[in-house]
Amino acid sequence: MQIEPIMPGTAPKPTPLAVANQLEQAFLEEMLKYCGPGPSEGAFSGGAGEEQFSSFLTREHAGLLAERMDLGFAAMLEGRT
Repeated sequence: MQIEPIMPGTAPKPTPLAVANQLEQAFLEEMLKYCGPGPSEGAFSGGAGEEQFSSFLTREHAGLLAERMDLGFAAMLEGRT
């Protein structure tokens, strides 16, 4: 059995715009952790499962917000401010 070596550096280099979009998403995700919707309470709450998986929902909300908003991170990274 022959095992092929993994070639380093085969992944394409991300563009500055893609990096800025990821940075905006991470920023919005941190903001939503503190000021976003909290866990539900009462009979219709998610219980322990809601606590475990709420970070996934926060990440998706941040991704959707980052697609629709321009916080200007790309302009700052390019030095156009």
